[in-house]
Amino acid sequence: MGPHPAVAAIRLAVRRVLHDVITEFHRHADHDRPADAARRPAHAARSRYAEAGAAGRTALPDRPDTPLVLVACSGGADSMALASALAFEARKLAVRAGGITIDHNLQSGSGLRAAEVVTRLTAMDLDPVEAVAVHVGREGGPEAAARDARYAALDAAAERHGAAAVLLGHTRDDQAETVLLGLARGSGIRSLSGMAAASGPADRYRRPFLHLDRQAVRKACLVQSLPVWDDPHNIDPAYTRSRLRHEGLPALEKALGKGVVEALARTAQLSRDDADALDTWAAEAELSVRDATGRLECAKLCVLPPAVRRRVLRRALIEAGAPAGSLFARHLEEVDRLITGWRGQRAINLPGRVEAMRQGGRLVIRQS
Repeated sequence: MGPHPAVAAIRLAVRRVLHDVITEFHRHADHDRPADAARRPAHAARSRYAEAGAAGRTALPDRPDTPLVLVACSGGADSMALASALAFEARKLAVRAGGITIDHNLQSGSGLRAAEVVTRLTAMDLDPVEAVAVHVGREGGPEAAARDARYAALDAAAERHGAAAVLLGHTRDDQAETVLLGLARGSGIRSLSGMAAASGPADRYRRPFLHLDRQAVRKACLVQSLPVWDDPHNIDPAYTRSRLRHEGLPALEKALGKGVVEALARTAQLSRDDADALDTWAAEAELSVRDATGRLECAKLCVLPPAVRRRVLRRALIEAGAPAGSLFARHLEEVDRLITGWRGQRAINLPGRVEAMRQGGRLVIRQS
């Protein structure tokens, strides 16, 4: 008798991602290997990995030419299900598996809970496993500050351990919430594209569960008797995402019927495809709107479609030193008016001490 359908679904999702990680890892290893190096040992190593996997044994975890995959685990249902699936699949594949839990120090007893997660991950035979304590600042609000601190710690852990990938337990429900939050901010199609299946430096972060709903993941924990921790912040109405999860989405489903979450997740993928295409167009267009000195020519910018032109402007502002997370639609609209609604405006002050002005038919962007 096979595993419960929910367990089978999460394992399959993780298996697909691990296959991608292994393939990319060996592609890069082959590319970096000196031209005169013998290829037979690498091929033989992969054959031994395959034999180990077929025999159901751990795939040579001590080999430096075996990719390490870490799971970011909070102890909640999503990440515990992910850790369990990673541990199961890693025993059959040419991959090492470890785990990281982040202690945000935002609740009493958070250190003890982090230690409990470490114990649970270690019991799954994950290695390395560690808890990392972080300091959460205030910039951008509590949710954004916690996210920034968490990803900074995960980046550092991945570099420290030489991990090829870090798995995150975001589900389809999380994706739907992200799309709605982007829609509420009114910040464009990129926000509506939600979370990517792969993101970060060299696609470090992988999200295997984006096509699985939260209920299925919790069911997988239940049938495997996995202990989970329900973060009280997830039901605290002081947090925007919590209100959206427990009030906003249920209200939408009541008004529009079931299927809202699936529709929002589908919108994210369609929006991502469109945004990627526009980004590519803008990158190509940027080469044609600069003069011989590299300055942007307003007349050439003006004939570009607005969606493309604003992407060119955003790229230029970021290159000049404006923080990407602090550039909003209103900033781009003001800069855009220097091109499409020129009335002799003064220089525009932007985040990161960047200023934009129009001089002699050119758009000058620099740090003040």
